[in-house]
Amino acid sequence: MDGARSVSSDGSVIRGGRGAPAGRGEKAADWADGRLGAYTLAKAQMRKVFPDHWSFMLGEICLYSFIVLILTGVYLTLFFEPSSAEVVYTGSYEPLNGILMTRAFESTLDISFDLRGGLLIRQIHHWAALVFVAGMLVHMMRVFFTGAFRKPREINWLFGWTLLMLGMITGLTGYSLPDDLLSGTGLRFAQGAILSIPVVGTYLAFFLFGGEFPGTDIIPRLYPIHILLLPGIMLALIVAHLILVVYHKHTQYPGPGRTQRNVVGMPLLPVYMAKAGGFFFLVFGVLTLMAAVATINPVWAYGPYRPDLVTTGAQPDWYLGFSEGLIRAMPGWEIDLFGHTLALGVLIPFMLFPAVMLAIAVYPFFEAWITGDRREHHILDRPRNVPVRTGLGVAWLSLYGVALIGGGNDIIAVRFHLSINAVTWFVRVSFFAVPVLAFIVTQRICLGLQRRDRDKVLHGLETGTIKRLPHGEYVEVHAPLSQARMFTLTQHEQPEPYDPGPRVDANGVTRRVRNTDRLRARLARAMYGTDARVAKPTPEEYRELTSGDHH
Repeated sequence: MDGARSVSSDGSVIRGGRGAPAGRGEKAADWADGRLGAYTLAKAQMRKVFPDHWSFMLGEICLYSFIVLILTGVYLTLFFEPSSAEVVYTGSYEPLNGILMTRAFESTLDISFDLRGGLLIRQIHHWAALVFVAGMLVHMMRVFFTGAFRKPREINWLFGWTLLMLGMITGLTGYSLPDDLLSGTGLRFAQGAILSIPVVGTYLAFFLFGGEFPGTDIIPRLYPIHILLLPGIMLALIVAHLILVVYHKHTQYPGPGRTQRNVVGMPLLPVYMAKAGGFFFLVFGVLTLMAAVATINPVWAYGPYRPDLVTTGAQPDWYLGFSEGLIRAMPGWEIDLFGHTLALGVLIPFMLFPAVMLAIAVYPFFEAWITGDRREHHILDRPRNVPVRTGLGVAWLSLYGVALIGGGNDIIAVRFHLSINAVTWFVRVSFFAVPVLAFIVTQRICLGLQRRDRDKVLHGLETGTIKRLPHGEYVEVHAPLSQARMFTLTQHEQPEPYDPGPRVDANGVTRRVRNTDRLRARLARAMYGTDARVAKPTPEEYRELTSGDHH
């Protein structure tokens, strides 16, 4: 009997009924299985099926970039000294010899120029951080546009959103550690944002920096946060995220044979595991190639931080350009309130950035409230079939792009020979106009694609073949769609939007309708009403057009 095992008179394990005693490896495996249940767990999970689609690799890129970050970060931790003590540099980089700097900046130069492979590891670490955040953003947009955040995956959406926010904060703490002129300028920006907080801003800034800026405590305090606290939280969230992916089973795109109850794809072992392992080394190799050929964060070119200097074109990493762009575009308004000066030019953008991100976090619950849908969803939406949601996503991305332009208004003005005031006013106007235009255009494109899908189902594909009918009319011959393609184009649901019912019942009695119900009904009509979708073909329409009575 396959897999059977018994114990002989001398206590040795016999497998497969062959009479051969088990080896040491088998005994160790049996010992572990008896105490951990590893075999039972592996048998149930290693054959779990995962769908095969290129967009699902976005999450893997995030995971593998995080692993690379951990590996390179451990290496850099061994040689970096997070100290604000001032020293005179006497190292290998001649242009900075004799310059006063902090020990943190000096150790960064030592890693870059004196440690074998140190510069390569530093650049791999920085590139991996950028790819990690970019991968999370694109991965979350894929989840958003396809509706993968719906029940039962709302908690996983929150995990992913928290990882994105922590990734941004970890990036900020990471590139602030070398204490070069660029990172010091970023810390100055962060300190100004903290100071704008009413009442407690000054106390928070003094606590974080250990006194007046730049202080002596900020780098030693950022160091354990960057290498221990934030990565530990992120690692726990990633593990929880993956556990929920396995528990809920993977989502899949619509297609023949794919339902809410099954998953069509490949088993985890050996197929998916082999592909995932190869993809990890591919990601690692690409990151190494990028680090080898493209210089990033050349701290030696900026020099050590001095409070009386600022680098030309000082910019944060791209994922924080959103917040800086808001502050650069905001007018420098100030008001006095109860003896306190409120710097609205900093406070409003500083509060707007987390407010926008918070709206993204709660969107799944907002949509579930509007639809009232309590079912589980494992089949993804095609973005064109949900025009309002797709339009909202594109509007947010356009808003991010506009703010990013504001974060680099000085560089754009210099590169394109424009007035920096003109660029700033463009950002101010576009902040309100571009998202609206992006939403309208995206929604119209989605509705147009729905009409095209409807025509394909009813009339088939254009072949380019012209046929003359007996009475002299010329028509183009259309080829019918395959059943698989037709199913993909028509499988989506089009439920009626929420309706609270008439205000007056059949007996003439006025019903009390809550304001929240009326708001929910308006939002439901806007998102899922007749103006936000194109009715998909009915079987009767299809049979009428394909019955042979019409050309």
